[in-house]
Amino acid sequence: MQTIKPFLWFDDNAEETVNLYTSLFEDSKILSISRYGEGGMGQPGKVMTISFQLNGLDLTALNGGPIFKFTEAISLAVSVETQEEVDQLWERLSAGGEKGQCGWLKDKYGLSWQIVPTALGELMQKGDADQTNRVTQAMLKMTKLEIAGLQKAFDQS
Repeated sequence: MQTIKPFLWFDDNAEETVNLYTSLFEDSKILSISRYGEGGMGQPGKVMTISFQLNGLDLTALNGGPIFKFTEAISLAVSVETQEEVDQLWERLSAGGEKGQCGWLKDKYGLSWQIVPTALGELMQKGDADQTNRVTQAMLKMTKLEIAGLQKAFDQS
């Protein structure tokens, strides 16, 4: 049982957001929805909270109003195996948002994501100090991470 789960505060688009997120990741689904009632803080019938899973990770989204906004101080990091997965998630999550550096992006709802190929960690772990430095320098020049570019930096002599 997962005892700690991310709780995401949205202005009023939690349901739209969760529908997008669950469509992007396998093993993802909406678990439950609670709605505002009469006399509550939100519009009656509107989603108050929505519990969901992304790739087996439990999260909750709240329509809490415009009080709080996301910052880059927290992000969701996604490990993927292939460049095709990097490319697809990068484009779909950044649509209407912002593309950042080193595999970071901000989606149209303001949430920060890191789309990271598993190859990056593997190269960093198996490399010597020079190889690790070259991979790091290559990564720092990238927006979307490119596995071939990381591997090329690793293989340089």
